[in-house]
Parts: sequence; structure tokens; C-alpha cells
Amino acid sequence: MKYIKFSNGDEMPMIGLGTAGIPADQTYDVVRKALEIGYRHFDCSPIYKNEAEVGQALNDAIDDGEVTREELWVTSKLWNSDHRYNDVEPACEKSLENMGLDYFDLFLIHWPVAVERGVEWAQNEEDHLAEEEAPLEDTWTGMEDCMAEGTAKHIGVSNFNIAKLKLILEECMDPPEVNQCEWHPYLPQQTLYDYCKSNKIKMTAYAPLGSPGRPESYRKSNDPDLLSEPAITEIANKHGMTPAQALLAYGLTRKMAVIPRSSNPDRLKENFEAQDLKLDREDLRSLIVLSKFRYFKGEEHTSHGSPYKLTDIWEY
Repeated sequence: MKYIKFSNGDEMPMIGLGTAGIPADQTYDVVRKALEIGYRHFDCSPIYKNEAEVGQALNDAIDDGEVTREELWVTSKLWNSDHRYNDVEPACEKSLENMGLDYFDLFLIHWPVAVERGVEWAQNEEDHLAEEEAPLEDTWTGMEDCMAEGTAKHIGVSNFNIAKLKLILEECMDPPEVNQCEWHPYLPQQTLYDYCKSNKIKMTAYAPLGSPGRPESYRKSNDPDLLSEPAITEIANKHGMTPAQALLAYGLTRKMAVIPRSSNPDRLKENFEAQDLKLDREDLRSLIVLSKFRYFKGEEHTSHGSPYKLTDIWEY
């Protein structure tokens, strides 16, 4: 297992299982199979609607002696409806209760946007909160409280650009330790990558395979298929690996954690084995010139009367 080490010595496995989009009725079996293969890092969120099933699988595996809690790395996230300071700790505790856990190894602000309590996806202007109604600085203070109380061992953010990271860094007592974002050869985000590196913020890549299983609402007929990108298939053939393994090896080479999602046992194993593979400098150079594309555009957070713009989220 390859790890990213934190300043206190804790280690996050660099290959994890993303649980977004796994149907709740399949989640338990998928997680148990992933544990059998060797996965120890699980990325979760209450908005995925399967936290209870993930938690049940993890706890049953612990009870069966297959793994200890200390060997696991469980990440969850704060949803947009819980950004007010007084809502942060209760939201973390609710997710822990749903999963049957005492603490998260990593707790992230899911998006730098806020909506009213009880709202999952904003449908009108009234569903949104203006930035001054739930300042990110106050939200971050709530995240720091979670760490102080021991419900989260590490805290960070997701989908944050440099401006939002600077806002937190200028006001915080405890800086963000991780920024999770869409990242792959079509979206290398070098400026953001360099900024995070210079500020000792680790990065986790979601959609490292281009999210081939993303919902139809996120698809357009002319979206490029990362897994069939000629530069990727050429690298895969050169090294005797699959395109998916080549993409994961690319992320690992850049010292990022990667959290591909799959419910297929063979692909789970294939993805996990990518940590043993390496790309060379020639491979990395061939990927620099690829066209740029973002699969998850975030428009659901900037429409329906939202006060937020895409430039409030992404680094362009």
C-alpha cells in the first residue's frame, strides 16, 4: 500500500474507493469485496445516500476480524445545507451516527457554496444562502471544532479554488490539509496543484478515470472519453496495463490520492493493483499537451437563482 503522510504521522492510503453513485442496495457487498481485495480508504458523503451501508460493511468487517478501525481511512463531507457555524458539528456527528463510527479520518467541506437547512439541491433563489449568510470562515471554524472534539482527525475542503483556499488560510487556526477535486490528464489544474503543494495541502483526485459511470444528467454526446484517449491507450499498451491503470498510475506519480469508483469486482481489483505500476517521464510529457475538459462543471450550484458563479468555485 502506498500512503500520503500527514504532519502528525497519520497515513492516508493513496488508492481509495469512491462511493458516489453506488446504489445503496449494492453498497454493502461492494465495500465488503473492496476490503477483501485490500482497500482501506473509503470516500463518502451524506449526499451519496449510502453512508449507512458503507458503515455497516466496515463495522461487520471489523467485527469479523478482517480489519481494524485503525487500519481504515474513512473520509466524509459537510453538505452545502450545513455551512452555518452551529450546523457543522451536528452534521459531522449525524454522519458518524449513520455510519456507526466514532470519528472520521478526514472531514471535508464538500463545496464552497451554501444553501438553506434541509435543502439538498437548490431549486430557486430562496434555497440559496448568500456568502455573508454563511461565511466560509465561520464554516471552517466549525470544521476546526470537529477536529478539536475528535470527531474528525483531519479536515480539508473539496472543489476549492485558490481564492477560496486563501480565504481560509488567512483566517484559520488549523489550515486545510486536503483539497479534493476533479483531476485527470484532461484537467491537470497545474496552477491549483502548485498552490496546494506550496501550502502543504495534499490533493485527492475524484473522477481520475473521467467518471465513465457518471449520471446521464452530467453527460453530453460530444464529451471526450478519457479511457479511449489515444495517448492513454498508447501508454497502457507500452507498459502492459489497462487504460484505467495507466490513469491511476498517472495520479499516483503526481503524489495524489485517487478514489476511482466501481462496483465490478474485477475492476475493483484492477484499480487497486495500479499502485504497483509506474509511468516514466516520456509518458508524463505526452499527457501535458492533451486538450482540457471538465466532466463535473458544477452548474447545479450556480443556477436556479444562485448568487454563486462558476468562477467562485473553479480555477480557470
